[in-house]
Amino acid sequence: MSETILETKNLTYQYGIGTPFEKTAVEDVSISIEKGEFLGVIGHTGSGKSTLIQMLNGLIRPTSGQVLLDGQDIWAEPKKIRAVRFRVGMVFQYPEYQLFEETVLKDIVFGPKNMGLSDEEALARAKEAAAFTGLKEELWEKSPFELSGGEKRRAAIAGVIAMDPDVLILDEPTAGLDPRGRDVLLAQITQYHKKRQNTVMLVSHSMEDIGRTADRLLVMNQSRCAMLAPTKEVFSQSAKLEQMGLRVPQITKIVQELGALGCPVDPSTLTVDDALKQLLPYLKQKLPRKEAGSDAV
Repeated sequence: MSETILETKNLTYQYGIGTPFEKTAVEDVSISIEKGEFLGVIGHTGSGKSTLIQMLNGLIRPTSGQVLLDGQDIWAEPKKIRAVRFRVGMVFQYPEYQLFEETVLKDIVFGPKNMGLSDEEALARAKEAAAFTGLKEELWEKSPFELSGGEKRRAAIAGVIAMDPDVLILDEPTAGLDPRGRDVLLAQITQYHKKRQNTVMLVSHSMEDIGRTADRLLVMNQSRCAMLAPTKEVFSQSAKLEQMGLRVPQITKIVQELGALGCPVDPSTLTVDDALKQLLPYLKQKLPRKEAGSDAV
């Protein structure tokens, strides 16, 4: 039986209460996030997903409702909210803008030292996190501002990983990276999840990235939780997603169109490799066989 690590109960947040600009960003969201799962979070711009994840680690205090971490309301003792942020780590969109120290290693060690760890333990964690995210040792003593865009991104993520949070939340971590940089970073995040067996939440506009990595999907729409289900189940409902201004991964769309033409394929296929496995036997049956003794074409 799965164990819940994070839970929200009737979670609501309103901006500008009592002003002409009053807006409900998150409304009555009640969800459970399982320990050790990889949860994808999708939704169109303005759907409330960024506000929601900032409430999960106490950066924003809800207008009403609760966030429970291991069954305890994170705002029960407001003075201890800092400890919650060590357990629920947040990597913001364009996290390289958070880099500020003289060297890469000093930046990564900042979080562990703030947790009260000894200098030796904090440094050991920082080096392990830097190596884990693929930052070469020759970069550790450089200024963060001398790094490439992808290296800066990895340094910022290493700073959060070094705190060893129970829940790692990543808000559009691949935004602005080239295709190769995106693939490398996603592979490292997936490897991190498999090794640590902790909970990872990935917020992304890329349906392909989400389809390749997430066990379950949380779909936010108009400030509410529209769906929370296994990834394949969510992406099999392409019409419903399109009504929300979202789309399924490109390969899923292609497979669904092939299915409509009579091909025996799974409409919830999420990767090109899976599509090929299904289509190759079908194509071998359909392609005309070369007659014995005929010339090669």
